[in-house]
Amino acid sequence: MIQFIIELPGIESIKDKRRVVQSLKEKLQRRYRLSVSEVDLQDSFSFAQIGAAFVSNSRQFGESVLQKAISFVEEQVPGRLHDIQIHSEIY
Repeated sequence: MIQFIIELPGIESIKDKRRVVQSLKEKLQRRYRLSVSEVDLQDSFSFAQIGAAFVSNSRQFGESVLQKAISFVEEQVPGRLHDIQIHSEIY
C-alpha cells in the first residue's frame, strides 16, 4: 500500500482538482494495476491525499511496483509530493 499527499499549486476550484486527481487515478490504475482512491483532503483546493494498493505473491515485486508508481507520480503531477508512505504486509 502507498499513501501520499500531493500539493496542487494553481488549482482554483474543486472541479479543477477533481480533474487532476481523476486523471492521476486512471493512469495509476491502467499502468500499474493499482486500486486507487482519494482518501482525505477532499475539500482542499491545494492538496489531495491519495492511497493505492497492490496485491502480489512476491513482496519484492509488489514493493518495486509501488516504487515505480511513486516515481511516475513525481514525474506526472505538476505539484510536489509530501508524506510518502509505503507499507507491505505478508500473510
